[in-house]
Amino acid sequence: MGLIVNGKWVDQWYDTNKSEGQFVRQDSRFRDQISSEEGSQFKPEAGRYHLYISLACPWAHRTLIFRKLKQLEDVISVSVVAAEMMENGWEFGENGDPLYHLNYAYQLYLKADPSYQGRVTVPILWDKKTKTIVNNESIEIIRLFNSAFDGVTGNLDDYFPRAQREAIETVNARIYDTINNGVYKAGFATTQAAYNAAYHTLFDSLDWLEERLSKQRYLVGDKITEADWRLFTTLIRFDAVYHGHFKCNRQKLSEFHHISNYVKELYQVPGINGTVDLEYTKTHYYASHSTINPTLIVPLGAAQHFDAPHDRDRKY
Repeated sequence: MGLIVNGKWVDQWYDTNKSEGQFVRQDSRFRDQISSEEGSQFKPEAGRYHLYISLACPWAHRTLIFRKLKQLEDVISVSVVAAEMMENGWEFGENGDPLYHLNYAYQLYLKADPSYQGRVTVPILWDKKTKTIVNNESIEIIRLFNSAFDGVTGNLDDYFPRAQREAIETVNARIYDTINNGVYKAGFATTQAAYNAAYHTLFDSLDWLEERLSKQRYLVGDKITEADWRLFTTLIRFDAVYHGHFKCNRQKLSEFHHISNYVKELYQVPGINGTVDLEYTKTHYYASHSTINPTLIVPLGAAQHFDAPHDRDRKY
């Protein structure tokens, strides 16, 4: 876990001294868009873009899901980094970087911008033509995947419909702050007060979510939207990682009736199970975060059965 400082990689954990022990996430720096509009630097072209991800990272997982849902597998190529993230950050592993034969993701950031400073995160959406990073913000990447390539693939499925955007954004805001990022606020807290606050806020929102899902099938409306997939990538990891490793242990998600059934339904959407790898995910978190887990021992359990029947098709 490190960052780039003055053009060099520095192995350094998050500094929470100035935030009273609270984890503060760095904003993404590469925020360009892909568009067919005149003057756009990045056009929606098949074979032009490459996606770098980790199967452990919930933010990167979102982009892999949208690549699957929007039938972009033959349009956008993908690389998966090694599960462990050690002193050099994300590593390209045995298979290496297919584009430039680099060893580490930070080298890719410096190739895109030699003056870049800050954390090196995934996902990374790379443009092979201009040899730079288009975008490293997962929210923006999934929205690009949602619509920018519709003319290339002919897939017009819309997970961010205009008529529901305000409602989706309202739900997203609470879920991002208190659940998606909330588990990290608990897990990366370095004071009891910061952990306590994050823990209670997280479970307040999970209780709210359980109540909401008792009355409706999906987060917004009667169809799956972006909001569901943005939540799913955190929920699918909860019992395997966040419950124990991040001390989010009031209860497991499997003990929430409506949430657990909701996760099963989303997991069973065709193609989604192939984007989930919880053994890789556990290896990353437990074997990479030595500050939290000094022994680096990866737990063996517990078995989870997301392919079991669910009750989400009942009447509401």
